[in-house]
Amino acid sequence: MTDSEVSRCRLRVRYVGGPTALLEIGGLRLLTDPTFDPPGEHPVGDRVLVKTIGPALEVDALGSVDVVLLSHDQHPDNLDTLGRAYLARVPLVLSTACARDRLGDRVRPLPNWTWIELPRPRGGVLEVIGVPAQHGPEGSERLVGEVTGFVLAGDDLPTVYVSGDNASLEVVRAIRDRLGPVEVAILFAGAAQTPLIPGAPLTLTGEAAAGAAAVLEARAVVPLHFEGWAHFTQGADTLLAAFERAGLRDRLHLPRPGETIEL
Repeated sequence: MTDSEVSRCRLRVRYVGGPTALLEIGGLRLLTDPTFDPPGEHPVGDRVLVKTIGPALEVDALGSVDVVLLSHDQHPDNLDTLGRAYLARVPLVLSTACARDRLGDRVRPLPNWTWIELPRPRGGVLEVIGVPAQHGPEGSERLVGEVTGFVLAGDDLPTVYVSGDNASLEVVRAIRDRLGPVEVAILFAGAAQTPLIPGAPLTLTGEAAAGAAAVLEARAVVPLHFEGWAHFTQGADTLLAAFERAGLRDRLHLPRPGETIEL
């Protein structure tokens, strides 16, 4: 990217599919929740999650990646078989303490409200802050396991919130109260539901995603994790309608598979 392109584009989001996107910010390349398997069934205990759409990009088409932002490792719709193998290619994986216990030293835990400073190629740092995520209704962690989100920040860079599998607006409010507004919100949506917690969304609904955008005062919202798995109960149309009702349609950047959004 040339200097003039850098000045115009402060964040690039390339949508791979599901929860997986390549973020380019501050000269660094970060990948969210790697999922590269083809469509098929993924047993999880006595349940089966069904992947319906494969990735828009093959692993080798991504190029080098500096960091993986892994919201959690225990569910295949956030880390599938090929995604798990991909972690060995990346110098740093940021995730939960439980992911470190299961995946080993390749993972660095990033507890809530702690941060790591990543050196940028042209000088300065990108700060990655671990923030809470609630993967379902209040009290569901004992069933769904530990999950995390991230906030990215740095001098002359947009502040970016990556929600991970969070379903709670109260959690979003806590992040806003502690860290302030963000410029870009990357929200895992889809209102995922499984028999594990019947009738309760495990990720943001369209209405909650619009609410999160308002709470965060985000100028731009890029939704992820709203298609590609059978247990998502809402999709692109729901997001569009919810943001339209909230008067926030101009903030929504709904990606198509393989598309790069420049912000």
